[in-house]
Amino acid sequence: MDSAQAFWLGLIQGITEFLPISSSAHLILLPQLLGWPDQGLAFDVAVHVGTLLAVVWHFRRQLLPLASQTLASASRREAVGESGLGWALIIGTMPLVLGALVLADAAETVFRGPQVIAWATIGFGLLLWLAARRGNRGKDEFDIGPWQALFIGSAQVLAIIPGTSRSGITMTAGLWLGLEATAAARFSFLLSIPAIALAGIWKTWQLMSTPAPVDWGVFALGVVVAGASAYTCIRVFLALVARIGMTPFVVYRLALGVALLIVFGPGLAD
Repeated sequence: MDSAQAFWLGLIQGITEFLPISSSAHLILLPQLLGWPDQGLAFDVAVHVGTLLAVVWHFRRQLLPLASQTLASASRREAVGESGLGWALIIGTMPLVLGALVLADAAETVFRGPQVIAWATIGFGLLLWLAARRGNRGKDEFDIGPWQALFIGSAQVLAIIPGTSRSGITMTAGLWLGLEATAAARFSFLLSIPAIALAGIWKTWQLMSTPAPVDWGVFALGVVVAGASAYTCIRVFLALVARIGMTPFVVYRLALGVALLIVFGPGLAD
C-alpha cells in the first residue's frame, strides 16, 4: 500500500465513520473497485483510531466531568445526569467485547465479501428507515437507562459485519427507543470512543507482536487524514441531522447496495 492509497482510504474513513453508511464497507469496497490490494483489517483499525481522536477532541469538554462523575457515583450507588450517561456507555460497550471475541475471525475473512456488504447495506438501511419513521418521543441521551444501553450495545455488535455501520445501527437502536435524532447521534458518537479504543489497542498489540514488517509511516498518514476529515464530518452531521433526518442516508445505502449486487452478483448460490 502506498501513500496515495493510505490518503484516500483515510479520507473515506473520516467522512463515513460517523455517517450511518458503514465506513468499513467503503474501506473494503474502494480497493476492490480500483484494483488496489486489500489493506487488511489492521489498517482499517488504524484509521478508525484517527476518527477516535476526532470524536474525543469534539467532546473534550464533556468527557472529563463525565468520567469523574461516573467514578464518584460508584461510591454513592446513584447514577443520574452525567454519571447515568457514563454508566450507560459502560454497559453499552460490554456486548461488543463479547461479540468481538466470538466473531473476530469471521470479521477478517468471510464478512469482507462484497455480497455480504451489499445485503447488510440494504437490510440495515431499511431498518434505519423504519426506526426513523417511528418518530422520536423527545428523549435525549441522559434518558438512557441500563436496559436501553444494553439494547443499543447489543445492536452495536452487528457492526462487526461490514455494511451494517456502527453509527448506523446504534442510531437505529436509539431512534427505536424514542431518542431524538441528534441525541441518538451523540450517544452513538460517545459509544464509539470505548469501541474504537479497544479495537485499536487489540490490533496494535497484534501488529507489534508480529514478525511481519509494518509501514508505520503509511499508517500514520491514514490516521491523520481520517482524524481531520472525521472532526469536520461530526460537526456538520450534528448540525444537519435534525433538519435532514435519516432519509438521505437510507437512499444512499439502498442505491449502493443495489449497485454492488449488480456489479458482484447476489451471491445467494455460494
